[in-house]
Amino acid sequence: MALVTAKELLTPKPQGRAVGAFNVHNMEDVQAVIFAAEEMGTPVIVMASESALKYAGVAFIARLVQTAAEQVSIPIALQLDHGQDLDLLKACIDHGFTSVMIDGSRLPFEENVAVTREVVELAHAHGVSVEAELGRVGGKEDDISVAAHEAFLTDPDQAVEFVERTGIDVLAPAIGTAHGLYKGIPKLDFPRLKEIASKVDVPLVLHGGSDLSVEVLHETIRSGISKINIGTDLKYATTNGIKAYLEENPAEFEPRKVFAAARESARTLVLEKLRLLSIPEHGN
Repeated sequence: MALVTAKELLTPKPQGRAVGAFNVHNMEDVQAVIFAAEEMGTPVIVMASESALKYAGVAFIARLVQTAAEQVSIPIALQLDHGQDLDLLKACIDHGFTSVMIDGSRLPFEENVAVTREVVELAHAHGVSVEAELGRVGGKEDDISVAAHEAFLTDPDQAVEFVERTGIDVLAPAIGTAHGLYKGIPKLDFPRLKEIASKVDVPLVLHGGSDLSVEVLHETIRSGISKINIGTDLKYATTNGIKAYLEENPAEFEPRKVFAAARESARTLVLEKLRLLSIPEHGN
């Protein structure tokens, strides 16, 4: 079916579950995410970071996702993740991305508001939904690296002002998660998350959803998260699939067989994550 916006997938806010959002880099990733979601019968958001788009090309990723989406019956959104380059962001809109994230979290509050509002006006004029970050999520994701001392949590009252002044469709608050794998047990500020959820009227997204336990994932959903981003776990699944296949078949030189193994490993990971994003007592 045709692509939809992330706002459409998250409005009204899902109850007892979150929508999975997965970062992709190539055809195999795209197929793994979308075909696993079709198997589960659940909507999904396919995301691409700036570095992934510079590697694969905006048009290539857009066409891959659009083609795969046409082969399934579930709603799919295509989103730019952590957009900071406005020219690239505009290119995503031009090539059919249905959602974009503008990441102005590195900027002072007023500058973040200004650049985010600019993107909202542009994106909404093209029917594209907008996600933005307030506070700073730590860790490293592709070319974006935020040291622990640079990360800071989102102020709930400031979140209300930010949503009202920018007109964003989805808010990414910082509550203690980090991009990449965790070096210790993550300490998430659930009271802060619940307060933000009670004060803003837009869906909330959890960045740094990889490497979290099922208990933590479910608590974030109960506390108000509607979208959970997963990138690092999918990267490991893809590369581990390649490593395992080549260890078992060291003389193999056929790329299709190697990439098929990567795709199957990624598909298995996506299926597992999608199951975890639905709290059992709420059903599907």
